[in-house]
Amino acid sequence: MREERGAAGVEYVSTRGVAPRLGFEAAMLAGLARDGGLYVPNVWPRLGTEALRDLRGLSYAELAARVMAPFVAPDFSGEEWRRLVADAYAGFDHAAVVPLVQLDQRMWLLELFHGPTLAFKDIALQLLGRLFSAALSRRNERITIVGATSGDTGSAAIEACRDRDAIDIFILHPHGRTSAVQRRQMTTVMAPNVHNIAIEGSFDDCQDLVKAMFNDVAFRDALHLSAINSINWARVMAQVVYYVAASVALGGPERPLAVAVPTGNFGNVFAAYGARAMGVPIARLIVGSNHNDILARFFAGGTMETGPVRPTLSPSMDIQISSNFERLLFDLCGRDGGRVTAAMGQFKDSGRYSVTAEELAAARALFFGHRVDDDQTITTIRAVHHRSGLIIDPHTAVGVAAAEAALAGDEVARALPVVVAATAHPAKFPQAVAQATGVQPALPARLADLDQRPERLTVLPNDLGTVQAFVRDRARVVARAAG
Repeated sequence: MREERGAAGVEYVSTRGVAPRLGFEAAMLAGLARDGGLYVPNVWPRLGTEALRDLRGLSYAELAARVMAPFVAPDFSGEEWRRLVADAYAGFDHAAVVPLVQLDQRMWLLELFHGPTLAFKDIALQLLGRLFSAALSRRNERITIVGATSGDTGSAAIEACRDRDAIDIFILHPHGRTSAVQRRQMTTVMAPNVHNIAIEGSFDDCQDLVKAMFNDVAFRDALHLSAINSINWARVMAQVVYYVAASVALGGPERPLAVAVPTGNFGNVFAAYGARAMGVPIARLIVGSNHNDILARFFAGGTMETGPVRPTLSPSMDIQISSNFERLLFDLCGRDGGRVTAAMGQFKDSGRYSVTAEELAAARALFFGHRVDDDQTITTIRAVHHRSGLIIDPHTAVGVAAAEAALAGDEVARALPVVVAATAHPAKFPQAVAQATGVQPALPARLADLDQRPERLTVLPNDLGTVQAFVRDRARVVARAAG
């Protein structure tokens, strides 16, 4: 199989070591590698001390264009690249795009929810939708995007891809397991290229269906499948930027910091790991889990083991298969694709795998995992509101509680300022917020009538053949090929 890569810039390799290396555009359009692995850079571009200092005072879009430039060259460069990045962030509700808000003497909230769908996914997906369109226009091609969402990715992906002629998008979400606001942000979009599928199962079931469609090579090729979940490298790349921005704003590169991220699928915290690999002085990565604590258990004992998914107040984290962890596993295994393939095969067959004591020690040298239950989530929302007047959503509360645990019990973290990723607007989870604070958070004016808009969705069983038939019947790339 030929390798498709750029003449300069970063190349992308699969975590399973078999798929060919690709340039940025090809890796972005592929989404998942053909060997089932995830694409990662063959080397991380470095931001030296002077390069980090030179980012001070830039707008977010200017900083983002500089940080990501090595990842996308030579496929995107120059004025086209700067224009795409500027356009992606022009519609955000805050001039800073990702403002830092000081919570107390040691802790800052990095507000990532000022985009069109009020969640951190907008920061990557508003850019990714534009990159898809530009690449497809150059190639005169169409794609079919299939994605799974536990709540926020779906609405952000739909908003980024709606009404784009070269894209049909199919988003799978677990039926009845998202908040009403999350669901309506997806299902009230009536664009003809948007298809919402409610799967009778969990998010992990949705994710498994998406992976199975990608692993069906004939189906994948016939429909020109592409991914918009965080398995797509371009998603992680765009998320790296806001950790760079936070570090620079708080005194980097001279001042190290800790980052706390509420996460289920590991993509957002892996982006912070990527920022550190580029040279950002992040000394501790704090992983906040809810009751579905597969990641916290891994960092405690070195075994990744699934359990039943339990619905919680932080539904976007109701996950027991953290797909993006494979990217970290690749590094823990010395970038040995064969070992990753064996581990993921074992995980698929038995629901568990373990790393060596040395690999666990390497992970724990950087990561701190902590589990936060629903009672602690409510208590944290209430406490933050009481002491600061700020209202946070349940996912951000998990991040804050994990940060507090690290500040109290982790030697490295207690000496550092901590930036908590505030991943969603509180109005997306009004019941939990009202339970904690007595305050009903209001949606922005542009979404005030969301509960009155008509919905369109299709409920399907957790069955691969049924879902594939639905996608095949509605994907316009098939109709064009047949014509």
